[in-house]
Amino acid sequence: MIVIGEEIVFDIILKNGTVYDGTDAEGEVKDIAISDGVIKAIGDVPSPKAREVVDVTGLTVCPGFIDMHTHSDFTLIADGRAESQVHQGVTTEVIGQCGMSCAPINDHTYIRNVAPWYIENVKHRKWLGFGEYLDALDESTLGVNVVAFVGHGTIHRIVLGDALYPGDYDDIKQMAKWVDICMDEGAGGLSSGLEYYPGILSSPEHLVPLCEVATKHGRLYATHVRNRDTHYDLGFAEAIATARQSGAKLQISHIQPKYGAPTYAMEHTLEIIDLARRHDTDIAFDVIPHDWNHTLMMSILPKWAQADGTQQIMKRLADLDTREKIKANPQPMWLIVKAEKWDDIVLLNATVNKDIVGASFAEIGRMRNCHPYDAVLDILLEEGENMGACMWTSKSFRNSDVDLCLQQRECAVISDTVAIANEGILKDQLGSLTGYGWAARFLQHYVRDRQVLTLAQGIAKLTSVPAERLGLIKRGILKKNYFADICVFDKVHIASNITTKNPRRYATGIAYVLVNGKFSMYNGNRTRINGGCVLREFKHAG
Repeated sequence: MIVIGEEIVFDIILKNGTVYDGTDAEGEVKDIAISDGVIKAIGDVPSPKAREVVDVTGLTVCPGFIDMHTHSDFTLIADGRAESQVHQGVTTEVIGQCGMSCAPINDHTYIRNVAPWYIENVKHRKWLGFGEYLDALDESTLGVNVVAFVGHGTIHRIVLGDALYPGDYDDIKQMAKWVDICMDEGAGGLSSGLEYYPGILSSPEHLVPLCEVATKHGRLYATHVRNRDTHYDLGFAEAIATARQSGAKLQISHIQPKYGAPTYAMEHTLEIIDLARRHDTDIAFDVIPHDWNHTLMMSILPKWAQADGTQQIMKRLADLDTREKIKANPQPMWLIVKAEKWDDIVLLNATVNKDIVGASFAEIGRMRNCHPYDAVLDILLEEGENMGACMWTSKSFRNSDVDLCLQQRECAVISDTVAIANEGILKDQLGSLTGYGWAARFLQHYVRDRQVLTLAQGIAKLTSVPAERLGLIKRGILKKNYFADICVFDKVHIASNITTKNPRRYATGIAYVLVNGKFSMYNGNRTRINGGCVLREFKHAG
């Protein structure tokens, strides 16, 4: 912003857009004036008082979307432009989810062991501590703002390595100290992944002391619960008990029950949450806006088969007798596998086998002339050191469950994906089936086409709801003196363009995106500007 005489001249004015401020309030035609990365005025702003005036008549103007559950911890190091996210209006990502984070570690060589979607041959600054990792992120060219949680799984590994052991009293005490250090260095919260190794080893008594540290700092505890199918009620009750004992603010990640849960599971879960909230526990949750459930292919292995590192896993996969024990697992992470619904399970991401990505395992089994389960284990073995990035997806969610969750005020909408690009070093990576179109699909399918929510309500799920839950400072709402993270889109034409065979198509309908007052999308095209930064301070800090 500059001053000429008594005239204030703004950097940018967005003119005549229908402004939704991020709350449940309906849109109104207004102008937004921006200078120095901050919103300076909202209302009727005379056009001559700006260096650049952009006419957005007929378009929806709202806060930039906040994706509060991603796994972009390493992809943002590799290529921080976050193309798949920026192209659909995302301006802030929250990484370090499901117990996985890139730091802290006690040796540089361990980065590949803890970093989700680790990619060889990426030149980057090395780190050990959490603050050093955030510094490395800040040195990247970031297309989005980033909040980083610290993962319980990474904390477990820095204390106990790959041991099949949750830790004794002294170990847990040491883990809690590490969490405290990470919070001091800028971690936005603590996460756990209790269906994954090593989180699967832990019980509430191992997690409560760590969550108490998050409580002290006023940060969230986000959990991927232990089970969302036959024992869904035990999994959610465990998360609630952990939060109740520790006093932590609980965020239940991607809450919708999976294949194998009874039809009433979602309704029952919401009743459990409501009762706990009415008494003494602070609980919210989020959903993925589609019926596809994606995860790491390695998660189908029993916990004993995942121990001792990649080389030992490969030896087990190559042994025929051990394979039979793996396939006989009575309680695999996905019951849809046990039910052998291979037509509904699709290979999502692979390095060696990228030519068959998008094929169902029924198809892959026929191609290879083997049982689909053997095809799964063969692919993991063939991926070798890259097996940790091998993904699959299945039709394991119910749309009716998503609808029910969306009608709850405390529900946010997330991607559970990674920020990538369809060119450059990340062109062969994929984090989820809808990673290139999750936000667009939510606004297209649930808001515009099916009208599960009004447009104002839908926008709030992507903006003010996650911002408030995370304790973001001056973000998530369009308001004077707030940061100018803004998305401008065509509510009629916004669309996800992905298919199972071609999941790397960018969303359409996004006209402009500003991150900290800088255009990353302009008139429907990606600019060369990347205005993101690492966020290390929060409203609820202790």
